[in-house]
Amino acid sequence: MLSPKRVKYRKRQRGHRNSVAHCGNTIAFGEYGLMSTEPMWVTNRQIEAARIALTRHIKRGGKVWIRIYPDMPYTKKPAETRQGNGKGNPEGWVAVVKTGAIMFEMGGVTEDLAHEALSLAASKLPIHTKFVARRDVE
Repeated sequence: MLSPKRVKYRKRQRGHRNSVAHCGNTIAFGEYGLMSTEPMWVTNRQIEAARIALTRHIKRGGKVWIRIYPDMPYTKKPAETRQGNGKGNPEGWVAVVKTGAIMFEMGGVTEDLAHEALSLAASKLPIHTKFVARRDVE
């Protein structure tokens, strides 16, 4: 699972996600990518599940780049706990994905195979996405 080695603060505020990605919104490494069409948090487990589905479908051919990283901790209060008593303990890590962000890229495979593999990866994610090619974004 992806998680940072260390962070400056153990707990972070939630922030807001309702904006458009200004960086990370173009295909930089491969020829094909998976672009988000809505803002959402994506957990490290969801990223790992999508990566495994992607690499298994292309049978370890080509190259895959993960463009998002779960560096934000999210907290949860224990079950049957009364309100108050502060913020809960860190439960896991999420990546903040904004609208238009490229989440996965791949290269070295045909467009048909890339489309199938990225659609399999998209089915593992809780976010609406679309398949983009380098010629579409630039």
